[in-house]
Amino acid sequence: MADITASMVKELREMTGLGMMDCKKALTETDGDMKAAEDLLRIKSGAKASKAAGRIAAEGVIGAYISADGQCGALVEVNCETDFVAKNEDIIDFARKLAELIATKNLTEITALNDVLLPSGETVEVFRKALIMKLGENISIRRCGRHATKGQLAYYLHGTKIGVMVDYAGGDEALGKDIAMHIAASKPMCVSKEQVSADVLAHERQIFTAQAAESGKPANIIEKMVDGRIAKYLAEITLLGQPFVKDPEQTIEKLLAKKSAKVNSFTMFIVGEGIEKKSENFAEEVKAQMEQAK
Repeated sequence: MADITASMVKELREMTGLGMMDCKKALTETDGDMKAAEDLLRIKSGAKASKAAGRIAAEGVIGAYISADGQCGALVEVNCETDFVAKNEDIIDFARKLAELIATKNLTEITALNDVLLPSGETVEVFRKALIMKLGENISIRRCGRHATKGQLAYYLHGTKIGVMVDYAGGDEALGKDIAMHIAASKPMCVSKEQVSADVLAHERQIFTAQAAESGKPANIIEKMVDGRIAKYLAEITLLGQPFVKDPEQTIEKLLAKKSAKVNSFTMFIVGEGIEKKSENFAEEVKAQMEQAK
């Protein structure tokens, strides 16, 4: 039997939004398997998919750039240790310059940035190390996304924490901005249902089937219930299926059709997404420092 810790219960609660006792019971029943416990809670409670993907667990900024001709652009995520440093103009400006380098130098890997020269004449790596010395925190370049298109590009930054770049054709500049803002607000997984992987669908169908089975209804009714839930799920996670945030009466698909436009692809970065931030215990940290000083 696995030892179920308070931190495990807390993590599962953050992932599902369900009660502490329910989370502890699920972890006990699954012998501490976090994924199995999440699925068990979803089956029993009818809860939606994990909230973990949208959880921000590290600090930093998103930088964005689109070329003057609108044909190439990039997003980049730069991480630091505290929100205080993330608000510093030096790190914000560093992220902007990195995004421009990635777009204009046709870079797709973070490691390729190290020896590239910034406008100041310093390499990215030399400047990054100098920034660490100046700000007193570890600073890392986590990821980047570059777009090149024959259509149009638009981006939207929600502060410096969420960045979206959209590759679209047709419509106008205002439409591109609206779509980017919508993605930042509604966080779709992909553009259309055709892009949802078979594995993801199979997993969700398994969960929905287990949920529906608890209703005690006949198999043919359960099948229809599951089909309905899958359709609703696809509408929730795909850009085209979502209600437009500025006009919920129409979907993004209908909005694009009205404007004779099409979204080819998009990139969305959320600062710290998927990174677990170290839990700090200030009292323990002070105690450890005092022990070291002896």
